Amino acid sequence: MFVQRSVFTLARRAPVRAVAKRSFSTSFVRFEAKSKWDPQPGESAGKMVSFEEAKTPSDLLAPGAKPGTVPTDLEQSTGLERLELLGKMQGIDIFDQKPLDASRLGTIQDPIIVKSAGEEHYVGCTGYPADSHTVIWLTVSKDRPIERCSECGNTIKMDYVGPKEDPHAHGHDHHGPYEPKTFADHVKPEYWYR
Repeated sequence: MFVQRSVFTLARRAPVRAVAKRSFSTSFVRFEAKSKWDPQPGESAGKMVSFEEAKTPSDLLAPGAKPGTVPTDLEQSTGLERLELLGKMQGIDIFDQKPLDASRLGTIQDPIIVKSAGEEHYVGCTGYPADSHTVIWLTVSKDRPIERCSECGNTIKMDYVGPKEDPHAHGHDHHGPYEPKTFADHVKPEYWYR
């Protein structure tokens, strides 16, 4: 008990150090460096360009709305959204978002073609005629460009339109995701589609 009282007494008499040597209000520094993308005083952040004139990322910066007005999509969109909007104004669907051909059943000899800029693409099959079964998701890739629906037999083929070489590969020899073995993996190679 005596030790406990002496500790509290010493703690009350000990000098207290300041948390900081200077006040926090002076420790903030304003960053005034200018970027090449920053507009000059009186200049708008971007400019209105047409789809054909958009060549660099700076062309996809929007000019913004006039002070006191509500901006439109064209005045405030940037990047890929702006490129898509400019394309739609010209009647061009830059992301090719139209539905797949459902007027016929794809066969091995005449499959439904799906264009892809990526190495792997997911395609939803709703059957032939359209909406005859629930959506079954098929995976086509550069390694396996043809896939068949297990419900209706519709055949999808991926047409790779991306770059021939991956600029980010750098020879790291990364392996793709593990693909589990199925019965199709045990079919003799002479029976594979070509």
